[in-house]
Amino acid sequence: MRTWLLTTLVALQYAALATGCAGSQADSCDRNQDCPSGFCRADHTCAPADGDGGVEPDGDGTPDAEGPVGCTPDHDGILTRAELPLQPGRVATYRVALDATVSTAGTQQSSGQRAWDLGTALTGDADVTQTLLDPADQWWAASFPDASYATTLSAESDLLGVFELTDTRLRLLGVVSPTGGSLRTELAYDPPVDVLVLPMGPSASWTVDTTITGLAQGVASYYTESYESRVDAVGTLDTPYGPFPVSRVAVDLTRQVGALITTKRTFAFVAECYAQVGTIVSQDYESGSEFTDAAEVRRLAP
Repeated sequence: MRTWLLTTLVALQYAALATGCAGSQADSCDRNQDCPSGFCRADHTCAPADGDGGVEPDGDGTPDAEGPVGCTPDHDGILTRAELPLQPGRVATYRVALDATVSTAGTQQSSGQRAWDLGTALTGDADVTQTLLDPADQWWAASFPDASYATTLSAESDLLGVFELTDTRLRLLGVVSPTGGSLRTELAYDPPVDVLVLPMGPSASWTVDTTITGLAQGVASYYTESYESRVDAVGTLDTPYGPFPVSRVAVDLTRQVGALITTKRTFAFVAECYAQVGTIVSQDYESGSEFTDAAEVRRLAP
C-alpha cells in the first residue's frame, strides 16, 4: 500500500483550490474559473458571488492580488489561517506527472531567493480534478468527528486522507477507503500528523512521531511514521496556472513496518491564499538534499 507516500503533502495540494473566475455567468461548472464567485461546488454548481470576486489572472498570466473568494495575500512570508481558503466542496485542477525528471534545486537568485520552474510540460502529464469532500454522512464520519474535509491522496489510488483544520494547524487524522465494508481501509494516526503549523514563517520547523492502527483493505495493520518538516527556502514557483511567491516546505518521512524501514522526501510549495501550488515527491530512499528523480510532480493548472 502506497498511501503513506503522499499523506504529508496532499492536505496542502488540495487546499490550493484557488483556480479563479474567468467571467462566466453560468450556474453549472466544472472548475472554479467557470464561476463569477471563483467557487465551483462539488455538485458542479457555482456558489454565489460574495462581492469580493474570485481569482482572475492579470494580462501577463500572473494571478492578481485578490486571492480565492476574497482572500488577499499580503506577501509577508507568513502563512496564517486566514490565508488558507479551505472548505468542503472546493474543486481544483492539477497537472500531474509520475516518475518524472525535474530539478528540485531551482535557480539561485541575486536576492538570495530561488526560482523553480514547474510550468513546462513533463512526460506523462495528465490533468487531475480534485474535490474537498464534506465529512458529513460519510461512512467513516463517526470515527473522525473532528474532520474538516477529506480528499484523495494520490493519482494512483482512490484512498482518502481525512484532515482537520484549526486556527493553529492542519492535521492528518487518518486514511480511509471511499466505501465501507469488510475490505475497507480505516487507519487512524495517533497523534495526528501536523501537515502545517500556523502561523508559518520562513524559519518554521516541526516534527511528529505517530502510530498508525486500523484496517488496510480489511487487514489489521500497525506501523509507525516519523515526519520532520521545515520551511527550507523561499522564492518563486512557475506553474501552468502562473508564477507564485512561495515558501518551500521540506518533509522527510520515515516509515517502519516491523523491521522494514522506508524513507522518502517531499517538497511542498506553499503560496498565501492558494496554499500548495506545487509538490515534488522523491523516490524511496532518496539521500540527496535536492534530487531530480521524482515519483510524482504536481502543480496548479488552469
